[in-house]
Amino acid sequence: MSAGPRRSFAVLGKRLAVVAMALASTVPLTLTAAAAAPARAAACTGYVGLTFDDGPSGNTSALLNTLRQNGLRATMFNQGQNAAANPSLVRAQVGAGMWIGNHSYTHPHLTQLNQAQIDSEIARTQQAIAGAGGGTPRLFRPPYGETNATVRAVAARYGLTQIIWDVDSQDWNGAGSDAIVRAAARLTNGQIMLMHDWSANTLAAIPRIAQGLAARGLCSGMISPQTGRAVAPA
Repeated sequence: MSAGPRRSFAVLGKRLAVVAMALASTVPLTLTAAAAAPARAAACTGYVGLTFDDGPSGNTSALLNTLRQNGLRATMFNQGQNAAANPSLVRAQVGAGMWIGNHSYTHPHLTQLNQAQIDSEIARTQQAIAGAGGGTPRLFRPPYGETNATVRAVAARYGLTQIIWDVDSQDWNGAGSDAIVRAAARLTNGQIMLMHDWSANTLAAIPRIAQGLAARGLCSGMISPQTGRAVAPA
């Protein structure tokens, strides 16, 4: 055999060795990644519903960034008038993986309104959110948590499930970040917490809320329109 063929076989051998090494390193990495996904899922022993009322606002972008940085998703109960005025922020909420709910158009005391006025508040908000790119909400939170049979009936006519809350952060009442973190510590599987889009104290509390939930095996979930409880994201 001449020197030429011998050199060709030598080069071919080196190339095959490189390919074999690459395959050997790739297969374990692929298996490791596949095995890691169930491990992350198994870490969630329950789900809670984090909710933020009254947006979108000038605080929304910072809120979304903080939620994403801490691996949290939430339901944003938007006012219709705010959604109509800030459609890009509604789209940002959706883009960040949040769910959008109806929180009336002007945030009135619905129980003091007649049926036609309640209908207008809910209908205009459905239209404003959909028009802003937020989809058609399936969840409804009455302002101040005030409701009655008429409010519930009108909401149901638009295919909306009324959502109140189990834990009140009291951020609307000036609660500090420490108090908000303590409130989140009371959440149990399936429960829902009330917070507000505009609260600086709530924004500051989010990293510690995330840490506290993770330490207890709780993950942020979606709110089921069927049960009104927090469940694993679909």
